[in-house]
Amino acid sequence: MCALTAGQRGRRVLVVDHADKIGKKILISGGGRCNFTNIHTAPDRFISANPHFVKSALSRYSAQDFIAMVDRHRIKWHEKTLGQLFCDDSARQIVAMLQDECDKGGVDIRLGQAVSVVSHSDGQYRVRFGDKTYTAPSLVVATGGPSIPKMGATGFAYDLARQFGLKVVEPRPALVPFTLGADDILFRELSGVATDTTVTCGKTAFREASLFTHKGLSGPAILQISSYWKHGQSIGINFLPDAATGWLKVAKRDKPRAGVKSVLPLPDRLATALADRLAITGELANIPDRALEAAEDRLANWQFTPNGTEGFAKAEVTVGGVSTAELSSQTMEAKKSPGLYFIGEAVDVTGWLGGYNFQWAWASGVAAASNI
Repeated sequence: MCALTAGQRGRRVLVVDHADKIGKKILISGGGRCNFTNIHTAPDRFISANPHFVKSALSRYSAQDFIAMVDRHRIKWHEKTLGQLFCDDSARQIVAMLQDECDKGGVDIRLGQAVSVVSHSDGQYRVRFGDKTYTAPSLVVATGGPSIPKMGATGFAYDLARQFGLKVVEPRPALVPFTLGADDILFRELSGVATDTTVTCGKTAFREASLFTHKGLSGPAILQISSYWKHGQSIGINFLPDAATGWLKVAKRDKPRAGVKSVLPLPDRLATALADRLAITGELANIPDRALEAAEDRLANWQFTPNGTEGFAKAEVTVGGVSTAELSSQTMEAKKSPGLYFIGEAVDVTGWLGGYNFQWAWASGVAAASNI
């Protein structure tokens, strides 16, 4: 995005990528259909040490701007849920679109090239790969974070930032499944069961599906909350987010001979597991109201303390990165090193699940390219 914008502004642009094809993460995103943006993009959907940092770039290149490009290329798309936009056909269309726009700008793309040395002197950045060194007054680092290393992701951006004296906010996996310890082993036996939930961590909450896995917890609501979770914290799951207060006492009145398990409007295996953990047996008619109220409270805020996450291998993105304090929010340029830019996931900016991280990539790329 940065390359095509700069190229179309008349700049000579060289893109160096150690991958063997362009847009590898784009190609696997959204189940192969690329969740390319979100129509609800707003600054409060992003995590950063400086929550105001994203405002400038996002305001100058919006979701509607990217949609306009998609429409110009006659790529059909649809809104899936919660403002998430996907290609009707394939993520390959987005890669082809970006490639075409780069071609229009005369961008030179070199694939399968690992950068060995980066240096700066006399107002020029020098980048060595293969047996040649290239020089330019501007260097843009768009190498992302270490999530999904099997795709070739590394901490290259952080190493380069430190080389030029820039601070890096400690990176950690985000949008990642949780693992559960022995205390919650019962729930790992529910692998494959999903249900609508509200998940909380501290003051943050998300309502979407949660999924039990053979290692712990996943699903959209869990991935969302994982970006806010820190080791040692508990998360709360409301298994019945639409239930009215006192619903179990109503069930006791309407179905006095039923048991707790049979009145839980949840998948059978989950209802059985939760009823067993609640340890309330027998007919509702014989269970005191106080016990039913306590069961309600627990079902509305069931506490789990994950013992970790599945790490960068399964994380969709990274929280942390090059400190926003080191960069201009308008241009993404390093304050200490004129001509050096960091964009996208390499920066300490992390979006929610659902196209927000792509929109940050597009917007921060345009912000940098507009200044080069």
